[in-house]
Amino acid sequence: MNKISLRQTLIPLITIAIICFLWFGPIRISYIENIIISILIIIANYIEYKGKPFSALGFQREKFTFKNILVFAPLVALGLFVFYVFILVPGITKLTGAPIDYSSFDQLRGNLPACLIALLIVWGSAGFGEEIIFRGYFMRQFVKFFGESKVSIVLNIVLLSCFFGFMHSYQGITGQLVTGVVGALLALIFYLRKYDLWFLVAVHGFFDTIALICIYFGFV
Repeated sequence: MNKISLRQTLIPLITIAIICFLWFGPIRISYIENIIISILIIIANYIEYKGKPFSALGFQREKFTFKNILVFAPLVALGLFVFYVFILVPGITKLTGAPIDYSSFDQLRGNLPACLIALLIVWGSAGFGEEIIFRGYFMRQFVKFFGESKVSIVLNIVLLSCFFGFMHSYQGITGQLVTGVVGALLALIFYLRKYDLWFLVAVHGFFDTIALICIYFGFV
């Protein structure tokens, strides 16, 4: 275990307690929930890392390049989506015997204004929000406390991906399992890319953008 200070222990514990309250407590703030939590995390990191909140999350300025964000990330997102549609979803659906519940997206089918609004929400809440929370914060905090041994990284990815899947319970058991696997792949990419959060945000955002296009045209 890495040597950490009391401040580096207490601040994450308090932050995670507040996050759990926002997720599971009586207050419901729906679409902007993850955005608010992301702001909370940035503030917590600012205090913990003495004014360097973004680099601690994995926002590396040198990796924010045209090629990474607008070439490689969309290609990875497209490959991940193809895997999702043609292998992951059919395989897990066959395993569970239950299709993914896409009913929460029904209002987006053929509805261009709603899809454009959803696109902004997706990039803010999922692309930035979920990546800051699950990969940038939870995954990096796990590494801070338990190191980067192979066992630690595997546990990190598995545990957080299970939780990531659980947070998508509105899609049914198949949706949870599928999302958990996608979360594990995103976490693996994050680790292999040396914690490049800009890349993960772009991959997640483009993945969901492709999904929204498919929903709009009724492909899923």
